Amino acid sequence: MKMNQTDQTKVEFAAFIGLDWADQSHLVCARAAGSKTVEPSEVKHDPKALAAWVSSLQQRFGGRPIAIALEQSRGALVHALMGYDFLVLFPVNPKTLAKYREALRPAGAKDDPGDAELLLELVVMHRDRLRAWVPDDEQTRMLALLVEYRRDLVKAQTRLSNRLKSLLKGYYPQALGWAGKLTTTQACDFLERWPTLADVQRAGVDELREFYAVHRCRRDELIAQRVAEISLAQPLTRDLAVITASLMMVKATVTQLRVVSEAVDRFQRQIEELFLQHPDHDLFQSFPGAGAALAPRLLTAIGTDRERFTAACEMQQFSGIAPVTKRSGQSCLVHWRWACPKFVRQSFHEFAAQSIHWSGWAKAFYTQQRQRGKGHHAAVRSLAFKWIRIIYRCWQQRTPYCEETYCEALVRRKSPLARMLLETAE
Repeated sequence: MKMNQTDQTKVEFAAFIGLDWADQSHLVCARAAGSKTVEPSEVKHDPKALAAWVSSLQQRFGGRPIAIALEQSRGALVHALMGYDFLVLFPVNPKTLAKYREALRPAGAKDDPGDAELLLELVVMHRDRLRAWVPDDEQTRMLALLVEYRRDLVKAQTRLSNRLKSLLKGYYPQALGWAGKLTTTQACDFLERWPTLADVQRAGVDELREFYAVHRCRRDELIAQRVAEISLAQPLTRDLAVITASLMMVKATVTQLRVVSEAVDRFQRQIEELFLQHPDHDLFQSFPGAGAALAPRLLTAIGTDRERFTAACEMQQFSGIAPVTKRSGQSCLVHWRWACPKFVRQSFHEFAAQSIHWSGWAKAFYTQQRQRGKGHHAAVRSLAFKWIRIIYRCWQQRTPYCEETYCEALVRRKSPLARMLLETAE
């Protein structure tokens, strides 16, 4: 059932459920509307068992709305329940539940049945403070999963390339210059064909030239330089123990790296194809520095439900870009926001860092923050905070970003950034 924040306070729920999920089975605490009786039960994490449980709820309450509080907003259980219109899901942040548990149980006891009861209590008594989960459309959800999985593959690719670099430095450092970028097909082919210095020195000049030509390296002076270096190179070590063991590990790492790199390329092609078809493509593609990798991530970070956030500050807080301020008496502490979706925060942070190279005012703002004594990442977070306000406004109005329009607005407001831009232009 799709509803906004206003609807969820008006709807009359037939029942309330606190559901504490697990890998094998889910503990449930249910309460019918108007009743004080709590009905505990357990549901196995099995498609048939879940379908039977949902069917029993539908028959018992005649298909009327049922509120379910659970401790996640994505995963196998949510995917299983989101297809039923009469179920309204209220994801509860794990830290919210932990704080609520701590307030009621100072001794710190934690058990699953207790968590299910607390989730039930939260959705019954504090439903106005929770937000019903409204899933994005299928296209956006698929894009969100693809960009996150691609990022995980890129991390794996980076780990493997770093390992390969370290191995080569130990017995065959020249390959780092001859093979090219380690995450490319050229590098994998080079190291599979010539995994040691002795192997590549046995190759003929024509063979080396043909290899580079096949891999689209056609700069004659670069090829000639590499061929000359190969013929004159001296081994870093002649220790067979080091060479033999490193050689085996290099071969294993290259095999893994090739598979992961090809998977990254496949994911990127699928993301680009899906993003190109998305209704908000032009909007998110308009942000300077977003590019093929970050524009889809920005889109999925903010979603397509225009009622999800009522103000830009909600997006800033949700993403974790906005810091947390704690005040007590005369003391005031501002610190990093821990409770947030890390991938969303990373997306905005990486985009802000890229925008410095593509947007004049973004570069001026970053420079201004550094001049005030902030470190690189703190300055980038401040820039991301500013970008979110702009992205939110464009998103709400469905209007692509225009650098010229924003710079004119800075001039009208007599912003210090406008002066910095003029000084830079001069």
